[in-house]
Amino acid sequence: MTVGVLGGGQLARMLALAGRPLGRRFLFLEPASNPPVASLGEVVRGSYDDPVCLNRIAAAADVVTFEFEAVPAKAVRRLAAEVPVHPSPAALAAAQDRRAEKRLFQELGIPTARSCPVDGVGDLAAALAATGLPAVVKTRRFGYDGKGQAVVRSPEEAAAAVKALGPRLIAESFVDFERELSVLGAAGLDGSRVFYPLTENHHRDGLLRASYAPAPDVSAGLQAEAEVLAGKIMDRLGYVGVLAVELFQSGGRLLANEMAPRVHNSGHWTIDAAGASQFENHVRAVTGLALAPPAARGPTAMLNVIGEMPDLPVLAAVPGAHVHLYDKTPRPGRKLGHVNVTGPDAEAVMETAASVWRLLPGAGILPPPSKSKPADGASRRTLVSRPVAFAPELGDD
Repeated sequence: MTVGVLGGGQLARMLALAGRPLGRRFLFLEPASNPPVASLGEVVRGSYDDPVCLNRIAAAADVVTFEFEAVPAKAVRRLAAEVPVHPSPAALAAAQDRRAEKRLFQELGIPTARSCPVDGVGDLAAALAATGLPAVVKTRRFGYDGKGQAVVRSPEEAAAAVKALGPRLIAESFVDFERELSVLGAAGLDGSRVFYPLTENHHRDGLLRASYAPAPDVSAGLQAEAEVLAGKIMDRLGYVGVLAVELFQSGGRLLANEMAPRVHNSGHWTIDAAGASQFENHVRAVTGLALAPPAARGPTAMLNVIGEMPDLPVLAAVPGAHVHLYDKTPRPGRKLGHVNVTGPDAEAVMETAASVWRLLPGAGILPPPSKSKPADGASRRTLVSRPVAFAPELGDD
């Protein structure tokens, strides 16, 4: 069976690496030359809405999926008329527009921050009356890794943000949260579902820097709440594949921030520390295989390699460090790889994570998981009221 993937970045690369042992072949549509997937299957080079390229994908693939949300929904709908596409075009369209996404959450009874559309400075008074200040002003489409958004604390800052970001925006109330979490689940063609343990995520400058899984101090009730929330989205969209929902934990409750209809950076830990990785289960789901058990085998830290390559021989020599590089050219702010740190217990994982962190250029201070002692003398970073928007990783992911 051949899987067509729209996109040729690291997520597509890891999908192929997980799917090839299952006998799946891969075909990629990617405009860039020499993408990370170049050695893993045929690459059709062209834009995502090129009809000739889309015809080649439809003719050669048994099923089509996508690695990020920037793919035009119109192109995905065109493919879906000729070949099965999972997740569905409806799921992609819902995730591409933050206003549509918030409306979906609200219709399903999923708690979110207060929000209001903004198409110009004239809409600000009503929007800020609904959201209050401080607020976060975001582009409705194509923002990622902290781009296309601004935290505003006054009407004047809000007006400046609208002028800078342009039309078709959304204003959201600022969430006073204890920590950021994500839940990942997979839905199969046969209606079966599995969910991974909640993951705790830490960002700096809009970029995911570290994830800890399973997230510490998660009750069975909180895990169940996250699974129910994600399940409602799957039900509404007739979902097949991996779904990630990004969450704020605030005052003992979960608020949905955004969803990603695909495999997700916060699930990279599953490659080395779960019964089956998110990538394997996505391939299983979209190609009609039974889903594999997702249970965590132990505590894990996932550390992103960003902007500059570390000394690979030194990094690879650290016991318990599993290095995954994406074959990408370094540049500031670009995700070049990640390191999964495993160990017999949380203390050992954090000790090794601190050693790995020191080897990552420009990493700064390792953010510790919530309610745990900072490793290697690092000071705890305050999470409450931190104005970070947890955005899907488009572009580089």
